[in-house]
Amino acid sequence: MSTLPLNATVWSEIPVTDIEKSIAFYKAVTGYPLELDTSGPNPMAVFASRDLKSAASGHLYPGTPAARGTGPTVHLAVTGTVEDAIKRVSEAGGEVVSPPIDIPAGRFAYCLDLDGNSFGVFTGKA
Repeated sequence: MSTLPLNATVWSEIPVTDIEKSIAFYKAVTGYPLELDTSGPNPMAVFASRDLKSAASGHLYPGTPAARGTGPTVHLAVTGTVEDAIKRVSEAGGEVVSPPIDIPAGRFAYCLDLDGNSFGVFTGKA
């Protein structure tokens, strides 16, 4: 009998056309640090988490985004409220595409980044 994984999603990658601008955008939106890492074969910026060894996370990388608003949607933890985060999305040059939505685990809103990648801003219930 196999055991279930801790997280169904173990990693996400968001392709961006300008990694420096996208790092600044996602730092502003999430309120968490993102630093350029050039130690591997491709530059990337890893989303912050308490423990990258056991947490599901992801990164930005130079690539070709899907057509505007298509492709998978990655939901990111943000500081403050969802309303705070969607204000930061707009101020940083992104687009908010839904009002805040309540679900049993917390609240989220759908957005688009500078390249048209779909993403969500999420705050969990305390």
